[in-house]
This record gives sequence, C-alpha cells and structure tokens, in this order.
Amino acid sequence: MILRKITARTCRVWLSRVVSGSSQERCFSSSVPAQPVPPLAQTLQGYLRALEPLIPEEELVHTRKNIQKFCGEGGLGPQLQEGLERRARHSNNWISDWWVQWAYLESRQPLPVHSNPAISLPKRDFSDWRGQLVFASKLIAAALDFKNVVDNGRLPVEYMRGQPLCMELFPLLFSSCRIPGRKHDTITHHSRARHITVVRNYQFFQMDVYNSDGSRMTESQIHAQLLRIRAESWKTDKEPMGILTSEHRQTWGQAYNRLLKDKLNKESVRAIERGLFTLCLDSPVMRVSDDKYSSRMAAQILHGGGTHSNSGNRWFDKTLQFVVGEDGSWGLLYEQATAEGPPIATLLDHILQYCKKPDPKKTPLIPLPMPKKLYFNIDLSIPYAFIIMFGKELPKQHNLSPNSFIQVALQLAYYKVHNEVCASCDIASQRMFRGGRTDYIRSPTNQMLKFVLTFDDPSISREAKLELLREAIETYVALTDQALNGQSIDRHLLGLKLQAIEEGLSVPRLFMDTAYGLATHWKLRTGQVPANTDSVMCFGPLVPDGYAVCYNPQSDHVHFSITAFNCCEETQAETLAATLHSTLCQLQELLQPTV
Repeated sequence: MILRKITARTCRVWLSRVVSGSSQERCFSSSVPAQPVPPLAQTLQGYLRALEPLIPEEELVHTRKNIQKFCGEGGLGPQLQEGLERRARHSNNWISDWWVQWAYLESRQPLPVHSNPAISLPKRDFSDWRGQLVFASKLIAAALDFKNVVDNGRLPVEYMRGQPLCMELFPLLFSSCRIPGRKHDTITHHSRARHITVVRNYQFFQMDVYNSDGSRMTESQIHAQLLRIRAESWKTDKEPMGILTSEHRQTWGQAYNRLLKDKLNKESVRAIERGLFTLCLDSPVMRVSDDKYSSRMAAQILHGGGTHSNSGNRWFDKTLQFVVGEDGSWGLLYEQATAEGPPIATLLDHILQYCKKPDPKKTPLIPLPMPKKLYFNIDLSIPYAFIIMFGKELPKQHNLSPNSFIQVALQLAYYKVHNEVCASCDIASQRMFRGGRTDYIRSPTNQMLKFVLTFDDPSISREAKLELLREAIETYVALTDQALNGQSIDRHLLGLKLQAIEEGLSVPRLFMDTAYGLATHWKLRTGQVPANTDSVMCFGPLVPDGYAVCYNPQSDHVHFSITAFNCCEETQAETLAATLHSTLCQLQELLQPTV
C-alpha cells in the first residue's frame, strides 16, 4: 500500500494561551458547569445572520420559510429542542459524545492530514543517531513525569477568562487508541499500561518504562533500552506495517479484522494499542535548503513523507505519538477523538521545562528486560512559511482583540485570492463546561463583509476603514463570547439534526436546504493553538477545495501553518500565505500609518 506523496513547507504563526491557575483543586470535572442547550429561537436567528454574507437575498427567502415551519406550531423544532434539553439533564454533556462519534469516529477519511494534527518544534542541537537517542530518552522521561503529575492529581486546573476548564481529557492522553471499524471506529483506553511502543525502520518494539518495584525508569535506563532497540532493528526485513493505519478507514477496518485473525498479529497490535504512547525514531530524509527545512520537518511529523520515507514509522490510530529525527527535528502528532490542542500544549510545556533540567533520579543497579520485538505475519497539503514582524502586541496596543484581528486578516486575504467570502470556522473550546470539546465561531459576518469590500476602495477614508475594522472585530469578539458561553449555533444545529435521527423522525427540511449545505462546506478552517514556544501545528482542510490555517501568537511575531490539497487546482496555499502576509502588513499600515 502506498501513502500518497505529499509535499510540505511550514510557516510562522500566532495563537492565544490558556492560562494555568494556581488552584490546588484536584478533580478533573466537578468544578465546571454542565454545557447549556442554547435557546432554539436564538440559534435559528444566529444561523440566518450567518447566512447573510454568504448567499443572495432571494435564496434566503426559501431558508426563512423552512425555519418558520421548523420552529412554528406543529414544527419539529420545539419537539427536538425538548429532546436535547432532556438529554442534557441525563448526560455528562449533551453534545460531546455525539460530536466525537459524528466528526471523528464515523468519518471514513484517512487519519494523516485529514484528521490528525501535528506539532513541529524548534530543531534540537544534534545531528546524528547518538544525539537522537539521548534526546529521545529525555523526552520519554519527561512524558512519564507528566503522566505522574496527572495520575497523582497534581496538575493545576486550567483557567480561561477566570473560569475553570474541564480537565477530563488529560488522563486519556496516555494508553488510548482509536480502533478501526468497517462502518465506524471506536476508542479504547487502558489504565494500567507499563510500556511504550518504539518504532524504528518500520519495526515495532514493546519497551517497559517502569522497574519491577513500580518506579519509573531513569533516563540512563531508557537510553540503554533505546540502544538495544537500535541494534535489534537492523536484523530483519522491513515491512512498513504502520502504513496500513494511513489508509481510508473502511479499508483499514477490513484489513484490521483480517490481521487480528492471526494470534501473533493480534498480540502485536494489542501491545501497540495498550502502550502509554508511541515513540517514532525517524531515519534521515533528503537534505534541503535552510528556507525549506522547517516545511520538510513539519511534513515529516504530519505524515512521515510517504511509504519510502518514514510513514511506516507511525501508528496513526494511536492517541499520542512523539517523533524524533536523526537531524534534530522533533514533534508530536495526536488523534483528535481523544485529544485536543490545549491539553497537548500543556503536555509540551511540561516536557520543555523538564528537558532543561538534569535527570533527577539515580539509576538503580538492576537488570533490564530486553525490549520485546513485535512481529507480524504479513497476509496533502502544502504548508508555506514566512515571518510576520509583529505579533499580538500590535492589535492590543489599539485595544483590539488579537484573535479577532487575525480572523479579519484571514477573511480579507481569502477575498483577495478568490474574490468571495466563504463558509469559515474558527475553533472555540468548550472546556469551561463538563465534558466539553469544541464549537465553531463563524468568521464571515455582515460587518466583516462590509470591511472586506471597502478595504481596497481608495474613495473610502482611512478613518472610515478603521471604524469598519473595529466594527468587524467587535462583532467577532461578541461571537467569540457567545461561543465560549456555550451559545454558538453549530453544535446546537447538529444536535437538533441528530435528535431527529435518534427519535426516528425524518431529517427536517432545514438541514436539506441548499443554504445549509453551503454554510457547512467549510472552505476555510482555522484554529489558534496555545503554546509557549515557537511551535507550529498543522492539519488538513475539511473539504477538498478548502484551506486549513493554524496560528500560534507570540508577543512580537506570528506563526502560521497554511495547508491545501495538491489535487485541487482552485486552492493554492502558497498564494494565500503570501497574500495573508501582505494583508497583515496592510492592516499594520492602517493602524500605524507611516509618516
């Protein structure tokens, strides 16, 4: 099986950070409220407002009639709303389980690029396998230390805008795995794993990381085991079994079931699934110029570079995978059904702080078991990079929300490239509610459209454009507040649709409308990811003719990762990246005109 050839280059980005509180509260979820079900009329009104910048008025007439029938006397709306409110009273979270099932587990798209995000971190100061193994040992020890913090209830509750966030996802980062199925996937979690999986040259090893007395192995012990794995991984023919996990989910689900009929295969697969996490020791890749290095590095983390590169060194179903290359490159990728960006960023912050310190543990003089070789019986996107010479401090100097400022820039850049606005979504965390995951903030608004249409008009004064910019930003801030308070429209609309299906009713016309299809064809998927370091997260677009933009803000610069599929001639990540760069510079000029 062949992983589609994908080329990649990365970029500089920008982001907002979830603040860790100093609270000593230990519980993961009881301190946060249940996620509310928004009022039906509010969501439908918001849906109509969201459609206004996207479709002509004559098409809105039909949608308004459908909404009136849906929520009027005899319509399904009130009945479905009552069902959602009843569900909310009797469940941990009325939408999260549905969302995970619908958005992830029922998706049949391959996991690499289409679903699993990757984070590429700054290059380390080594360039051979010796340095690779030393750093990998430190990395493993740091991850185990973080797990110990989580397991012992010492992880501080995180806060956003002064409100505590749900911490339920943290224990699930370890020993979790997605299991492929023919029609839908499932998730498995093992609470007592004592090993990790190490993969090198397409060969998988089960490596214990705890001593017989229950203590965590020291860095020296881990390093000794990695040396043994390196020596052992030269001996046999290399079959890239991991490449199977990059397949279409139905194809992989069928192959998975056949694979597990063999006892040896089943034991090996189960060992990978039960492991705390996977460490991928990547082989060197073709050297490239310095300006393309960060892009090649991000591509390696995201998908491994193809069958003949390092894609066989992955098990894409695994919740957490660390990647360390011989050239000093490193990062991680994760599976979204169980993990999300903010908890991953907290993990990375811990790892980076741990790596600055010497090994705090003395190595015990006890023999170590040989890592177990796992045997098997064998039966997209283009990110581009640049540097912005200002960061989140610029909009803050003008009392503007940095995230909303970036969203305006993205909408303006997209319009400059494609001469239209499109259905766009920014990811909003719902972790301030018990069991909460995410919702969408819809970027296009009437205020945003008005600013975009007048930006290049020389007859409009600078003062007028500034006022339109502020109106667009303030509108987006209000939508952000609405989403963070559990009052956004998209998960509510999805819940109404799924409630109808659960009650055995016909899908309401509202969701069969052309306007609904257009409004949910997300050509621009965006997300800010919390990080304290110059890391770059990248993920693929939601639709074939779309873009994905991830950004990570620092005080004086912004990192962007922009991806689009090679197969689509309409989208060009390089063009959008260059246009976004010039657009941000133009917005800087608008805020701070040169004399």
